[in-house]
Amino acid sequence: MNNINLKKTTEDLLDIFIEAGRIAKEISEKGVKITIKSDKSPVTDGDLAVDKLLRDNIKKITPSTSIVSEETVNFGIENNHKTFWLIDPIDGTRDYIKKRDEYTINAALIINLKPAIGIVYAPAKNRLFFSYGKDCAFEIIGKKKLILNCKKVNKNEIIGLENSGMTPAEVFKIYKKNKVTKKIRVSSSLKFCLLAAGEADIYAANARAFEWDIAAGHAILEHSGGTVTTHEGKKILYGKKEFKNLPIIAKRSSELMK
Repeated sequence: MNNINLKKTTEDLLDIFIEAGRIAKEISEKGVKITIKSDKSPVTDGDLAVDKLLRDNIKKITPSTSIVSEETVNFGIENNHKTFWLIDPIDGTRDYIKKRDEYTINAALIINLKPAIGIVYAPAKNRLFFSYGKDCAFEIIGKKKLILNCKKVNKNEIIGLENSGMTPAEVFKIYKKNKVTKKIRVSSSLKFCLLAAGEADIYAANARAFEWDIAAGHAILEHSGGTVTTHEGKKILYGKKEFKNLPIIAKRSSELMK
């Protein structure tokens, strides 16, 4: 099962992601239909359409690899696989509903509990990020293909990213320790991609959300030269009970001013 050609598999999925983005935007323009899930979170017909497209095509490309998706996961079945796909068809559903532009489409291939492929597409921003190994991380924006290497863009600030305007005490301490000079609210997995592109420096969060929310971004950032760890500096592994996330710190570099 681990003899998957990572480069070919990733590249075979890029057009699928662009099509998924087209569908998401089209549904958004018409007006989404919203259903409230059992956990009180919203799901739209856009989430479900993208989910089906991704799962159908991933199954064709890697037929022997199991798929775990936010919209079809069964928490009653324990995950015994060490190699599997994690899909979040639309991360940032609330932003998607409000027609904001930071929502993303995500898939990550996990091999031996570690992210081996990451694809994150922000359709409303026309930014497609993907990676399939160390120093093999890229962004396609328009017709340009850029190498992602975490090279710092803003030399005058240390930029910390957060999910909302409310910074938890634990995260505040981490940002203070890392001498963050500016905080920006960014929703969805786009945060990891901005770190990989060097447009921000650090993102820390308490335990929240699920593994499919961070796996693709984790792969892209790590393959670009950054790191994703627990608050204690331990590695993040996937396939945990009910796919729950641990507290995380994602960094562009160990030296954030460089």
